[in-house]
Amino acid sequence: MATNVARGSMRLRRRSFSSAASSSSPLLFGIVSRGRPTRVSPWSFGRKTMSTLSLPAVQSLVLEGIDWQTYTRLLRALDERPNIRLTYDRGSLEIMTLGHEHESFSYLLARLVDALTEELNLPVKGGRSTTFRRRQKRRGLEPDNCWWIASEPLVRGKDRINLRIDPPPDLAMEVDVTHSSLDRLAIYAALRVPEVWRREGETLVCYLLGEDGHYTVSSTSRAFPGLSPADLMNFVALRGQMDENALVRQFRAWVRQQFPQQQP
Repeated sequence: MATNVARGSMRLRRRSFSSAASSSSPLLFGIVSRGRPTRVSPWSFGRKTMSTLSLPAVQSLVLEGIDWQTYTRLLRALDERPNIRLTYDRGSLEIMTLGHEHESFSYLLARLVDALTEELNLPVKGGRSTTFRRRQKRRGLEPDNCWWIASEPLVRGKDRINLRIDPPPDLAMEVDVTHSSLDRLAIYAALRVPEVWRREGETLVCYLLGEDGHYTVSSTSRAFPGLSPADLMNFVALRGQMDENALVRQFRAWVRQQFPQQQP
């Protein structure tokens, strides 16, 4: 089974889970990640269906020697599991489960960005955690949130995005609660995403893609000229003092005060 799963050099260590599985239960394997085994249900990549991947909350593991076909099969198999995120980088596959802290921050920051586009009267198409991948680059990932803003007319009305012909989102957001083992910024760069906001601790850092294909830190946004993404964290910090609707209303009032010339 190890050969069928990996088609390469994925490391599997057989474990006994007598307390978790009866004699009639399928055999479980421990995948070694960061020195600790993680329970994974067996699957078959040669069939149309795959059994459920079972991971603890806020857990990540990295598998090596995974080919592109295996990655895409996993994407299809886990399509209805929004709390699982896959990152693929030239044979390395990270599987990460997302906990409440991650999802809560991601949702609130997305609400602020949505409110910002409304208050600044900007066209927008949201992509949420759409999977972006390029087989030619052998890379793929799912942002926590993303938006087309300046390039919105080019993807307006499209239900499917193909990065071979469509532009990448103008802005992607990363809520880095559990630090990824893979270099996700390098993957964004390979996919030519112009701007990435990444929450690092209590700060929202803005990365802009340069002509050299690398990101540099910027104090202001390219998608929202004149805005410092770090300003959003001042409002996120209020989440313990008021409910989210009140917080968003206060943010809207701040935007109107800061950008009066851009009001509709």
